[in-house]
Order: sequence, then C-alpha cells, then structure tokens
Amino acid sequence: MAAVSRRARLADDRRASPQSVRCARCGAAVLVAKFSPQHTSVQWTAASAASCAEFAVWAGTGAGGGGGAPVEACGALRDSIDAAVASGLLAVCPPSYE
Repeated sequence: MAAVSRRARLADDRRASPQSVRCARCGAAVLVAKFSPQHTSVQWTAASAASCAEFAVWAGTGAGGGGGAPVEACGALRDSIDAAVASGLLAVCPPSYE
C-alpha cells in the first residue's frame, strides 16, 4: 500500500467556524462557512429546511404548488449569504487543519 502524504490525509479533515446566517426572504437560519469566494458550506437543520420558502414551493407546501425536480439551493439564501459577506458579518476564511 502506498504511503499517503500528510496533506492528502488532511484534505478531508478541514475545520471551520460556521456562523449563523438568516435568510432575508423567509427567516430560515443556517450555519455557513465561507472557505473562499467560490466555496461555501451550508448546514441546514430540519427546521430551517421546513421554513425555506423556495423548498416549500418545490415540495408543494408553499404558494404555487410544486412537486417538481428537487432544488439544489435556495437563491434567496445565497443572496443573504452574499450580503452577509459584503457587510462583513460573515468572514471568508480558508479552512484550518488544526
């Protein structure tokens, strides 16, 4: 078996300090870690997923019915995360391995 470098072993052992971000549209609160401008980790709870307006439309429980293909993300939450970064409330921090 080939030896695995320390960096390779750590690649999936990233540590982050997620911060709470609330969606400006529906108020769903999620934990967010921004590792770079392009890399965002979002942790949903059952309560936040249930209160998400965009998820509710897809599931058929919100205004307009739904039941289509699953949504990968909430655009309103994405905008709220971007606003939190722009206002300095959410920091963009590379992950630490310690």
